[in-house]
Amino acid sequence: MTASQLLIIDVQNGFLTEWTAHVPARVASLQESFDFVVATRLYNPQKSLYRKLIGWTAFSLGSSDTQLAFTPRDNATIIDKSVYSCVNEAFVERLRREGISRVHLCGISTDGGVLASAIDLFEAGIEPVVLAHACGSSAGHAEHQTGLQVLRRMIGDKQVIGS
Repeated sequence: MTASQLLIIDVQNGFLTEWTAHVPARVASLQESFDFVVATRLYNPQKSLYRKLIGWTAFSLGSSDTQLAFTPRDNATIIDKSVYSCVNEAFVERLRREGISRVHLCGISTDGGVLASAIDLFEAGIEPVVLAHACGSSAGHAEHQTGLQVLRRMIGDKQVIGS
């Protein structure tokens, strides 16, 4: 039997808005349903392209913005990252070592980190499944829906569930 993994993307204080307020409780309740839980935490380095190209200056390392907005289970792995996706060679290697061929994703933002991570998993040959009910976009409901629409096109309609 294949091990199961939940990947919780950037559920952080700085991303909580009226459109994402539901996400922390939903991701917290999902954790016990999976063998492995990984939660990512985005930070924005001083010389990042977020600052240079987008003008986004929040989420400095160590700021309250970067704190997780839910309590990860005791054996969860926390990954700090400074880019949209945590999926890199080391991440994929770990999945394969643990016998994981499918990753369930949730978190903030559907149109940012969730989208990028799902596509990166797909391209690495790992099946992504997006749990839409436990996602949201800090930019708004329309952006969340756009993210889901793009995900359905890019990774498959049946890979986005619970919307």
